[in-house]
Amino acid sequence: MAEQYFMDEVTALKQAVQKASRIREYSKDEMEELIDQKLSERIDWAKENNPGLYWYYQNLSFKDRSTLKYTITESVEGLGILGKIIMDPDITEVMINGYDTIFVEKSGKLLRLEEHFENDEDLVRIVQRFVSSMDRTVDASNPIVDARLEDGSRVHVAFPPVALNGATVTIRRFSKNPMTVEKLLEFKSITPEAADFLQKLVVSRHNIFVCGGTGSGKTTFLNAVSNFIPAWERVITIEDSAELQIKNVPNLVRMETKKANSKEAVEITIRDLIKASLRMRPDRIVVGEVRGEEALDMLQAMNTGHDGSLSTGHANSAEGMLSRLETMVLTGSADLPLEAIRQQIASAVDYIVHLSRLRDFSRKCMEITEVAGYEDNKIRLNPIYRFQEDEHSTVKKVSGRLVRTKNKIVKMDKFLLAGIYDYLEGKDGEDGQ
Repeated sequence: MAEQYFMDEVTALKQAVQKASRIREYSKDEMEELIDQKLSERIDWAKENNPGLYWYYQNLSFKDRSTLKYTITESVEGLGILGKIIMDPDITEVMINGYDTIFVEKSGKLLRLEEHFENDEDLVRIVQRFVSSMDRTVDASNPIVDARLEDGSRVHVAFPPVALNGATVTIRRFSKNPMTVEKLLEFKSITPEAADFLQKLVVSRHNIFVCGGTGSGKTTFLNAVSNFIPAWERVITIEDSAELQIKNVPNLVRMETKKANSKEAVEITIRDLIKASLRMRPDRIVVGEVRGEEALDMLQAMNTGHDGSLSTGHANSAEGMLSRLETMVLTGSADLPLEAIRQQIASAVDYIVHLSRLRDFSRKCMEITEVAGYEDNKIRLNPIYRFQEDEHSTVKKVSGRLVRTKNKIVKMDKFLLAGIYDYLEGKDGEDGQ
């Protein structure tokens, strides 16, 4: 009963304080005085009108009274429920779909919270305060905002009129401890053999694209394999929101795009940063995600002495990634013939790694495919590893592993230059296993 009184009083006092604070701005000290005033008025009202509530206040301990006042202050000045959610270290994804619908991904499971915001107005107020802390503004005239928290978490906000169910907030949080290949092995996302192959690809400076759908773990995977980069190299990372955590490379330059805002009209794009990075003497360029016309610049960089570069892209297969790259290049260079684009892709990209989030919500590496060349107006793909489900798979649980195909590796030059002879004819195993 006492707990219900507490929640009801937080709501009632919060509304009273908000009503008063809409008239004028209050300093921190004035806000404390206002809350004390509204609390006294509430107790006086209860004495005359609600004996049960008055009894509750009469028996309220000093600690509980302080907690009540703090909760009201946090609700009015802080982030309320949102603040509580983002403080939970086990929550990796937050999805707010209007004031009364909140989903979170916690410890790998998608959950709907019973808690919710008071109303649309409450949600809008808190989200605007949240966004302003990141030097952004969101309202009906500027309804879509992308931002990043200090801890690197990625934030996307959509307001009406584009969000039909009310304000929508999506927060993607990242672990303070970067993903490693050891953890991928622990999660059975890859096999030890495939991990060893990926390490040799990175060390021998192959250009790699990691592809997959939303939530498949592309950035996480890229984080892991990036740590195979030798410590003596100079690496430039380029991202929309800084998420990569490369720890073993001292000569590391991190770059992030910049959106134009109300204060400054200057916008710095991925394309701008790729062009800038070429003047910074990089050994490798790592682009968090290629999604537009900057694909051409990335391919040109791969083709002009920046072997070993890495990037990700949205696609549901290796073939889909090639099609996406073609489309992205065409958006910025519609006058280029398709044949020339395909030749450029085939020459620049060495391997495509395809990831997927499966029906049991596990994240797996589904395929490691060599881009073997260009012939008959097509880019030739040569799958080296493929995920195969086994007899233990069910509708609810996926069981299987990456399996080495019988295909021989076509392009050996980068392996040989790096002194890696494992995949020469006769060294790879008769059946490829």
